[in-house]
Amino acid sequence: MLVLTRKLGETIAIDDHIKITVVQIKGKQVRLGIQAPKETKIHREEVYTSIQDQNKVAGTAPADLNAVSKALKG
Repeated sequence: MLVLTRKLGETIAIDDHIKITVVQIKGKQVRLGIQAPKETKIHREEVYTSIQDQNKVAGTAPADLNAVSKALKG
């Protein structure tokens, strides 16, 4: 892990496409502004973990596909 020190208003550049700027410091919280291409997905880690967990659940097939098929056909 790379650890950098930045002051209010200072920026970190990642490649040529992503910039992270310290926009506010209030107590123990730091507010960051992130400029990145629209196709770059940016999430807080707890949201990202939740999305990954939901994708795993959605990707698992039900034990009895025939029962599900019959239930859907009514």
